[in-house]
Amino acid sequence: MLVNATRMLKEAKAGHYAVGQFNINNLEWTKAILLEAQELNAPVILGVSMGAAKYMGGYKVVAAMVKALDEELGITVPVALHLDHGNYDAAKACIEAGFTSIMFDGSSLPLEENIEKTKELVKLAHDRGLSVEAEVGSIGGTEDGITGKGEVADPKECALMTSLGIDFLAAGIGNIHGIYPANWEGLQLSALADINAATGNIPLVLHGGTGIPDDQIVAAVKNGVSKINVNTDCQLVFAEATIAYCAAGKADPTAANTAKGYDPRKLLKPGFEAIRAKVKEKMTLFGEVGKAN
Repeated sequence: MLVNATRMLKEAKAGHYAVGQFNINNLEWTKAILLEAQELNAPVILGVSMGAAKYMGGYKVVAAMVKALDEELGITVPVALHLDHGNYDAAKACIEAGFTSIMFDGSSLPLEENIEKTKELVKLAHDRGLSVEAEVGSIGGTEDGITGKGEVADPKECALMTSLGIDFLAAGIGNIHGIYPANWEGLQLSALADINAATGNIPLVLHGGTGIPDDQIVAAVKNGVSKINVNTDCQLVFAEATIAYCAAGKADPTAANTAKGYDPRKLLKPGFEAIRAKVKEKMTLFGEVGKAN
């Protein structure tokens, strides 16, 4: 059931759990995530980066694929199709393409420009019934050409951004995209508490969910985080499962008794199943299992 993300995240904040955003990269990923969310009766957000959308053929192709899978698989849990770290042009394109939610990442822009573009996109999105995420204090690492050092967001800037009518806010608290380095200092939970106090009841978003210790995830949820983004974790388990399948010789067309193991439906199945297992693990950790309404 395709919806925007506003209601599911407000309910998550009130219920002290978080909704997982799992990024999609192809049909297998999308199907795996949808089926596991349905199995667990959990709300879910399908994240789409600008690069992944280009790889899959464009925003309209992604929206059509997700809508068709949602219908054909009989998905009844709330599902939001969300642009992840979009620039201004990408956000406008997704509004037109049929997404149900967008993130405008203006964190690399001067604050004044970030504010003006966010205000414009909030109006455009809300007129179409979409939810809007904005960012203050850039997330560490690089996402589609936008590089952040992992700054901690200023609570006053967070409050200002919240006042623009956005539906949920990504605030940097030392989190990083991709694999965390050995010398990572951990989440700045005291900063998160200050941001939560400054922004009131707006749901907060934790990007870079891969590699954060479970106890810090639980603590972040207690301090107002209602949406947690997961991408690298799924990439890793998908790659590991596929590599193991190939290393076992199951995709070798010259080997005996492979039963056409090179068929993409067989080749991609271990990765598909690995993603389902990872989604179950994360949804359980986030406390969202059984929370679909």
